[in-house]
Amino acid sequence: MAANISIAIHGGAGTILKSSMTPALQARYEHGLQQALDAGYAILEKGGSSVDAVAAAVVSLEDFELFNAGRGAVFNNVGKHEMDACIMRGDTMEAGAVCGVAGVKNPVLLARAVMERSGHVLLSGQGAEEFGRAQGLEYADEAYFYTQQRYDQWQQALKEDRVQLDHTDKKFGTVGAVALDRAGNLAAATSTGGMTNKKFGRVGDSPVPGAGTYANNNTCAISCTGHGELFLRAVVAHDISCLMEYKGLSLKEACDIVVHDKLVKIGGEGGLAAVDKAGNIEMPFNSEGMYRACKSGSGAPLVLIYK
Repeated sequence: MAANISIAIHGGAGTILKSSMTPALQARYEHGLQQALDAGYAILEKGGSSVDAVAAAVVSLEDFELFNAGRGAVFNNVGKHEMDACIMRGDTMEAGAVCGVAGVKNPVLLARAVMERSGHVLLSGQGAEEFGRAQGLEYADEAYFYTQQRYDQWQQALKEDRVQLDHTDKKFGTVGAVALDRAGNLAAATSTGGMTNKKFGRVGDSPVPGAGTYANNNTCAISCTGHGELFLRAVVAHDISCLMEYKGLSLKEACDIVVHDKLVKIGGEGGLAAVDKAGNIEMPFNSEGMYRACKSGSGAPLVLIYK
């Protein structure tokens, strides 16, 4: 039996300032985080698996329209939604991921189907959508994914002909969860709508095992949010695991080196949620804020936004 059950979630990092947030909006974000945390923790508490817990937490975040994943996904350059997701289990090191998918309500469940039923790790675009339909996953029309806030951001980005990292105050919109269950198994899941006004089928770090998502029972589970290009180049999630496995660093030490030193040196902004095999939680970020929450068997839930 594991000594502790733990879960940590995030809803994106970036320039998230108290000065630009209304109390009502802050309360909505906090409610969305709390809901997702509760969904995942309830599974762990009943002795459920870490894979079920991270999937449930991410589904909750995908269904909540303020976060850039699932229902609240941003618009790409041609006014469509292209979503990416990944899930990984620490006991078998199996992973499933999808990129550039449209129409599927919960990309994380499609990623899980890839992991469990496809014999592959990463499926993209129409092929991934076709596979999801064959697996009986729920799809929705474009109206389901439409939110006024995202539409306005896209129109603004089109006017200025730029790729936006989520909205004008530079928030890296990704959601994710990491967990340790009673059996001592770790899991991680990440889901994103990517960048507003993105072109050419751009894919970030979220669906790439080792870059934006990683789980290994020997070390830790990681879900990242940030400037995907830099997280891809730095293979952030795997790097933290390697520092623990090969150098014997603690989760905190490994996270600090990668997030506050290595990423900063190459201009990589963002953060991550992490849990190690002992149930220790870290939620480091080098941006102004990160939507985040965590709970372990030994403590009260934490829901945080700012530094």
